[in-house]
Amino acid sequence: MVLSHAVSNGDAYIQSAFASRHLQAPLPRFNMPENSLPKEAAYQIINDELMLDGNPRLNLASFVTTWMEPECDKLMMDAINKNYVDMDEYPVTTELQNRCVNMIARLFNAPLEESEAAVGVGTVGSSEAIMLAGLAFKRQWQNKRKAQGLPYDKPNIVTGANVQAVEMVDENTICVAAILGSTLNGEFEDVKLLNDLLLEKNKKTGWDTPIHVDAASGGFIAPFLYPELEWDFRLPLVKSINVSGHKYGLVYAGIGWAIWRSKEDLPEELIFHINYLGADQPTFTLNFSKGSSQVIAQYYQLIRLGFEGYQNVMKNCQENAMVLKAGLEKTGRFTIASKDNGVPLVAFSLKDNTLHNEFEVSEMLRRFGWIVPAYTMPADAQHVTVLRVVVREDFSRTLAERLVLDITKVLNELDHLPSKNSQGQSHHDMGKNGIIKVPKKSALETQREITDVWKKFVMARKSSKVC
Repeated sequence: MVLSHAVSNGDAYIQSAFASRHLQAPLPRFNMPENSLPKEAAYQIINDELMLDGNPRLNLASFVTTWMEPECDKLMMDAINKNYVDMDEYPVTTELQNRCVNMIARLFNAPLEESEAAVGVGTVGSSEAIMLAGLAFKRQWQNKRKAQGLPYDKPNIVTGANVQAVEMVDENTICVAAILGSTLNGEFEDVKLLNDLLLEKNKKTGWDTPIHVDAASGGFIAPFLYPELEWDFRLPLVKSINVSGHKYGLVYAGIGWAIWRSKEDLPEELIFHINYLGADQPTFTLNFSKGSSQVIAQYYQLIRLGFEGYQNVMKNCQENAMVLKAGLEKTGRFTIASKDNGVPLVAFSLKDNTLHNEFEVSEMLRRFGWIVPAYTMPADAQHVTVLRVVVREDFSRTLAERLVLDITKVLNELDHLPSKNSQGQSHHDMGKNGIIKVPKKSALETQREITDVWKKFVMARKSSKVC
């Protein structure tokens, strides 16, 4: 099939940088086109549309890595055609995954001898890793209940690292899940407190309820910024941990890790042995085919940066978060809702949103290229909204200072615009010229209200058992 028009000499073909030179009619959006396109045209059509996407590095909503070194980019592209599941065909890639598992397990203080192999697996992210850990807990619990001749049809998981969570644990609880790095305010839950409370309860009841730590965001932060914090396998009840390599593990999206304390904590019957690709391949996954690039990229970062490099990156992120926080506080317009210790992010709320709200700030910041999300709180506190900035490796001090300047510009512009909040609020007092008068709250009152709402939201999540 001829894809372009031949010129008179019959040897060359017209090549064009812009698809409009090839297309006189629009392409169908939801049906496959009848005819082929020149490769240049297909590229240009897609590239033109993608130009309308936001800039990933200015997407401050995401925890996911948006920049890696060119050398790592090259390694990823060189391996983009390798199917990770073909372990017999790509044994070196499999070996690199095993090295990553062992490095991360030791980073999390797994009780391993010097030459002992760690137990873990690479996943497409923390969601898969959490599910695999849950399956392991469920099967362990079921096997024990069967052996004891007890019912095993109503398993549950309790979430939370506090007294209330432990009180909810019963004989059907397969594990208690703690979160190291809240996506809401960056806070680390007190896993050691949970471990101590659960040890006491297990001793009284005769149960052996274990702990899973969801360290998707905090797993690559705590070892470097808070090495004395006990949250990992140093605690005896912590049996498994998940972490996102594509967050503060500093790899592009598509890699997570599930790590178990020991081989006894991962039931053998959950491990699949596949041999149709040429050799016995043990695997524990919810997926089958997946790319090798992210595994290779994780290994690159681990050996390229080492402990020192990761620690420097995390310190820089934390310092830049403090620069941003200080700049926002200096404006006098915001209440900070996030914690200084934990995931390097800044969550903040307008002290006075009677005329303009956080959604307007978020919307207007997009004109400068920034993507800063605004979130409403649960249904009983819809009036409380926060903006949140996640500080990643590629968010420099210069960008932090620029963001504060642009936020200040937005606030100044909003101060001169009519309020969008003045409709549908007849329950407030009406002042002169039809302006709604809403009692202003002090900074302390606003902070307390935000804190109370966070607590209610977290407690609501912890009050429900997840099967």
